[in-house]
Amino acid sequence: MFRTMSADITSLFNPSVIASLGAALGVAGGVAGSSIGIGRAASAGLSVVSEDPGTFKQVLILSSLPMTQTFYGLIFALLNFTSVLPSITEMTWAKAGAFLGVGLFVMFAELFSAWYQGVICMSGIVELPRAGGRMLVPSMILAAYVEMLGILGMVLGYLLVLIVSGLPV
Repeated sequence: MFRTMSADITSLFNPSVIASLGAALGVAGGVAGSSIGIGRAASAGLSVVSEDPGTFKQVLILSSLPMTQTFYGLIFALLNFTSVLPSITEMTWAKAGAFLGVGLFVMFAELFSAWYQGVICMSGIVELPRAGGRMLVPSMILAAYVEMLGILGMVLGYLLVLIVSGLPV
């Protein structure tokens, strides 16, 4: 029994597992950031909708915007698990550490992008009743700036893992 358990534990500490963890971190950051961003925007939206039920569609649109960073993290992980990691013939500890570092970068990019996009959307939602509903488009445009940082984090992360793996860019 102890022999099997120690073999299972030592198999967790190999470079491929660490590299896979790095690939999965983008999803974790996207999910966490999207949850925080949607939570902030939607909680502000509830009071706005209670004041003016006609704003529900606008609140729904603005509250859902931070969800996209979860998809960016998922795309990053899928690209790694389906094309990059299987193409590496020898996973070294240096490559695994680089994958982990890049994964942390993508995780934080998606986390903070979604979080602050939720803050921007929350501010737009709060202003909907006072502006007579004319805040939807300006709020979406301002939220798109933060959205671009999530997209850039995903793309840069993917380019970095391609470079680390030695695959053509």
